[in-house]
Amino acid sequence: MSHPQIVVHSPRSFFIGGQWSKPSSERELSVISPVTEEVLLKFAEATERDVDAAVAAARTAFDDGPWPRMSASERAQMLRKVADILERRLPELSNAWTAQVGAPISLTKYASMQAPLLFRFYADLVASWPIVDERKRDDGRIARVVSEPVGVVAAITPWNAPLVLLCYKVAAALAAGCTVVSKPAPETPVDAYLLAECIAEAGIPSGVFNVIPAGREVGDYLIRHPGIDKISFTGSTAAGRHIAAVAAQRLARTSFELGGKSAAVVMPDADIGAMLKSLVPYSMPITGQVCFSLTRILVPESRAQEVTDAYVSAIKQVNVGDPFETTTNMGPLTMSRQLERVQGYIAKGKQEGAKLLTGGGRPSKFSRGYFIEPTVFTDVDSRMTIAQEEIFGPVVSIIRYKDENDAIRIANDTQYGLHGAIYTADPEKGFALARRVRSGSVTVNGLIVDPKMPFGGFKQSGLGREGGIEGLDLYFETKTVYFA
Repeated sequence: MSHPQIVVHSPRSFFIGGQWSKPSSERELSVISPVTEEVLLKFAEATERDVDAAVAAARTAFDDGPWPRMSASERAQMLRKVADILERRLPELSNAWTAQVGAPISLTKYASMQAPLLFRFYADLVASWPIVDERKRDDGRIARVVSEPVGVVAAITPWNAPLVLLCYKVAAALAAGCTVVSKPAPETPVDAYLLAECIAEAGIPSGVFNVIPAGREVGDYLIRHPGIDKISFTGSTAAGRHIAAVAAQRLARTSFELGGKSAAVVMPDADIGAMLKSLVPYSMPITGQVCFSLTRILVPESRAQEVTDAYVSAIKQVNVGDPFETTTNMGPLTMSRQLERVQGYIAKGKQEGAKLLTGGGRPSKFSRGYFIEPTVFTDVDSRMTIAQEEIFGPVVSIIRYKDENDAIRIANDTQYGLHGAIYTADPEKGFALARRVRSGSVTVNGLIVDPKMPFGGFKQSGLGREGGIEGLDLYFETKTVYFA
């Protein structure tokens, strides 16, 4: 297998204060190919001293630098430059995603376009934002309600969609006038470095964006740092709970996009053929390593066998292979620990009495790589572990329901509430049912995540929304100025 080479100009440095700076130690991070299990690149690993330097640079850029004091239209103009550079480098961005994560190149070529889209969207949005809203008081005098940047933002991002999830945060934060310290996942730091290169080329002032890849302990130091005004985190619910507890001690601002256990509710009148076109790819996107995956399929008892047979037949056609091959539908899991985790959940499903319909093992055609077969269970009870916990792998549970109320009860029978789908021949009926599902977004007859619309979760799937108008509002504080 010959894969495109990833070129990062300064992997042994950190991007701090507008410069590529030497690390404070010799510690290294290794980026491992999920296909070959070989080391692709080595990066410097940040220490607490490096965190201090990055926060200091971001603090200086916010407190004394030009960025927060520019007009919104001036910032917007610079963000559009970043978008243009990202667009020019799209082939590198998609290759980096596929090489590190194992996501199929056919998907990453398409999905990487969200990076420049987000920078353009937030540039346009902030340019028309009512930064100063003048309001008349009852006594005839005025008050001005001002949107001001929240300050220095710690942007902590996961490994599954490293660039897109970082751009959700950085594009909105920079548009608002904030400065950012990015801590990418230690397994996938490439994207944050490529974004730093684009931001530097665009001429964004020094210290506005800083990159320090590191593991959990150094990340814990970052979230406790008194120089950080806001923490924006995407990742597991367990990690989100920890960050929320730490942030509460000093009331640091936070927003979280966390885990999910999304349900696809198949109504009795659903068109099965049309349904499979979205349900097959979005029940296991990026080998199931996506928070909004439709991992629970709820089927009516009257059509349970028909839906199950059709879905399993379609899943058996999914081509598992080298993610750089255009014919591949599903690549490997990203890490060895993910493979072990998914295998553990498959064993748990069998142990608790679920019936394995397809998959469950490693494809025999691969002697190396973190590959796993697409896996489907039926006879799943809603209280089983595989129906309750986020597996983050290509493991789907088919659950039967008796009637409409039972379907909604099962859909809501989870600590999560991120996404969901309703499949029905009646779109308005689908809307009515979507209103009853306790999740941040629901798609009627498909699965859609639009960066220009808000995305986030109910319950333990997060706090706040990324994307859309709501995603920009996360990075503002509200100030009221009265005139006596």
